[in-house]
Amino acid sequence: MYKEIQWTEYMKYKSKMRGFDISKIEHILLYSDERYIDITTNRLVVVGKHGKSLVLIPYEKKSNSITPITIHVITRQQINFRIKIGRFHYE
Repeated sequence: MYKEIQWTEYMKYKSKMRGFDISKIEHILLYSDERYIDITTNRLVVVGKHGKSLVLIPYEKKSNSITPITIHVITRQQINFRIKIGRFHYE
């Protein structure tokens, strides 16, 4: 499991701008089991619930740390479509 989250200024800005709570994002990053590899961006992504919203968080990982890139709301239908067309693969 990861020990540290490296927060970028961009991620802090996007989180605040979109009304997301950093502590909830941290929980998703550390504990969500729904993880994919996005072959279009070559990034790892994690999906989790933030309140009533389902969110997608692309991130990069290094040995013991992860760096979230951005966060946005997504639907289950969008995720399933990306899996179906082969864009998302289970990590």
